[in-house]
Amino acid sequence: MEQPETFRALGVAEFFYRNRAIAGFTNPTRSVYQTIRELVENALDATEMHGIPPDIRVIVKKLQSESDFDLLEITVEDNGIGIPPEHVPRAFCSVLYGSKYVNRQSRGVFGLGVKMAVLYSQLTTGRPVKVVTSPLGDPAVYEFEMTIDIKTNTPKVLKKSVSRSNNFQGTKVTLYIEGSWGSAKSRVVEYIKRTAIIAPYANIYFRYPEDDSYRILRFSRSTTELPPAPREVLPHPYGVDAERLKSMIEHEEPNKTLLRFITEHFAGVGRVTAAKFLRESGFGVRRTLRTLKDKDIVRLARAMKTWKWKRPGGEGLSPLGEEILKLGIQEVLKPEFIATTCRPPSSYEGYGFIVECGLAWGGAIQPAQTPSIIRFANRIPLLYDENIDVTRKVVDKIDWSTYKVAFPAPLVVVTHVCSTKLPFHGLGKEAIADIPELEHEIEMAVRDCARRLREHLSRIERETRHIRRLITIKKYIPIVASSLSSILETNSKDIEDSLFKMLEARRHGG
Repeated sequence: MEQPETFRALGVAEFFYRNRAIAGFTNPTRSVYQTIRELVENALDATEMHGIPPDIRVIVKKLQSESDFDLLEITVEDNGIGIPPEHVPRAFCSVLYGSKYVNRQSRGVFGLGVKMAVLYSQLTTGRPVKVVTSPLGDPAVYEFEMTIDIKTNTPKVLKKSVSRSNNFQGTKVTLYIEGSWGSAKSRVVEYIKRTAIIAPYANIYFRYPEDDSYRILRFSRSTTELPPAPREVLPHPYGVDAERLKSMIEHEEPNKTLLRFITEHFAGVGRVTAAKFLRESGFGVRRTLRTLKDKDIVRLARAMKTWKWKRPGGEGLSPLGEEILKLGIQEVLKPEFIATTCRPPSSYEGYGFIVECGLAWGGAIQPAQTPSIIRFANRIPLLYDENIDVTRKVVDKIDWSTYKVAFPAPLVVVTHVCSTKLPFHGLGKEAIADIPELEHEIEMAVRDCARRLREHLSRIERETRHIRRLITIKKYIPIVASSLSSILETNSKDIEDSLFKMLEARRHGG
């Protein structure tokens, strides 16, 4: 006799515990990289988002392991604003709890990041996460040791202590995980280097295991100028569906008019525009929220998505800007030539975005058969899944010979896409989907930089041809001088010196 089916609901933490691969924790190698990445992202957000030039310390230690994998102690420390002690347990041990559920650009958007690292730590070592924090303006230092109750998605605080601050400001997080450091090391080192490119205003200290010892990688800030912090913006009418609209209306006064509701809660919508929309869509300017049925809300959402609104701007975004991007590229890649550009704000499905691009050529860059790509999304370095990223699609379809590039060539393409909502391929946030609007803007940015590279290479070609001509002429100067000296009955050396001076003057435009 067949057993009856058993039904039960999975808690949020238990779901992600069982399905950790969707957040990037796919194997022992990638999980090491993902853990460090999540901690570093939190550290950078806690500093630069609040106008503090970041000082980030990342320390990886190998401990004695009883399994086939490495037992790693990973510590990331920042000098940021710290975390109020009442929020610490849930900030680290409640999945989908966080401060980033607002309509503005930020590194983290799902409320998963560090919690998934804590879950992975519990899964592989059973050890708690250790958090030391001192909030801005608070003379105390708070220390916690915690785990996640997977069934209830609540924190278990195992230890808590308070002490007086000794010039410590910020947050330090320590996690213990099992992973494959030997396989992950190159990815993690590359991640740190790329973080230094996108954040040249940061001091980064990275200490990691190397054979039987340790290595230290340091990047000193090359500027104290920070990009302007993004501010929270209202949603755009194009990006609102029926469910979100219904939720917004439920929190409003029933007697509020649709006209007032739309002008107060949507970006770029003035009273005149809202009135015209309501008349043309058949709702009228006097209608109140109380009169809207579910079918009316669905119709309103559809009308909002199809009406000709003003496109969203870049108010909620924080691009680096051409100069800061150039500093980061110069500091890490050390090329001969750099071109950078920042495109004007654009949008897809009601979400604003900005594309920045840099091309680096020559210098310390090694030639390769195809352009090397360094990708960033909301200042996050993207190292995995490059072949399915929209940037790879754009770079591969460009005929680089048009820009005087012949492969193998020392060429690196750097792209940065920032948006209030990035269309990632998955929760691992490693590749951007090929949305047509994004693809167009990335292509325009890459081609803009490529045109300036072509000008640079053309100038080098002209200079090279000129130098070759000079070298050829110089070979014959002694012969010409000797012949002239016989005719003019003068010193051959004087004629030779005069001819060389004339040649140098011509070379320098004299």
